Amino acid sequence: MKLTVLGCHGGESRVHRPTSFLVDGRVALDAGALTRALDLDAQRRVEAVLVSHAHFDHVRDLATAADNRCQQGGPSLEICGTQETLAALRAHFFNDVIWPDFSRIPCAKDTPTVRYRTLQPGVVAEVAGLSVTAVTVSHTIDASGFFVGDGEATVGFSGDTGPTEAFWTHANQVRDLAGILLEVSFPDALRDLSLLTGHLCPSLVREELPKLASAHADVPLFFHHLKPVFDAQLRGELARIDHRAARCFELDEVVELRRR
Repeated sequence: MKLTVLGCHGGESRVHRPTSFLVDGRVALDAGALTRALDLDAQRRVEAVLVSHAHFDHVRDLATAADNRCQQGGPSLEICGTQETLAALRAHFFNDVIWPDFSRIPCAKDTPTVRYRTLQPGVVAEVAGLSVTAVTVSHTIDASGFFVGDGEATVGFSGDTGPTEAFWTHANQVRDLAGILLEVSFPDALRDLSLLTGHLCPSLVREELPKLASAHADVPLFFHHLKPVFDAQLRGELARIDHRAARCFELDEVVELRRR
């Protein structure tokens, strides 16, 4: 499985991009930097976007991705998420006020620019040739993590979450787990803010990691969603996490994930 880091921050500046990852060139995990990081040809090869939740930094480039797809022509871009997340996108984003409703605008004859697909938490779905399971996590709104597999390896993506349970329970059941993408937003000095806003800080990560089964002790752990203001500080604090294979992502890197 090839994972491309399009964006790995919890905000934006000239050198920081919001959350978005690309699996095998065809399925995106969130859309914070989907169009900013990809050229037009690469955008057209994206078949689906898994949306963890409806907060702006995770959905913002759905707007430009849909607009580009409309002019490029089909196939439709599939937007996948829970019922609550998709309802929020329809009501507050693709609502013909903030942005056009591209589910009603064709990109080719009888082909809508975007199609919505509801994912049921805990139920395996096939999306663009990959197996996808949404798992409920703990955030300030309805939010999901995703486990995405290609038949040889599976990656777990936390989305935005504070201390949570179902994500780790599911991870422990995945035999071919090859990597975990775990959000960490604030330094330890802002632990209370982390809890209030449904995020993690390094000390909370230390409390979460014992929930991961010892059989997965050597599974790589990649940190994402670092807030730009605290990027350097967070990297220093996270470097002290006691896990065999843990590190922060870098923009534009490509990681090959293989079953251990």
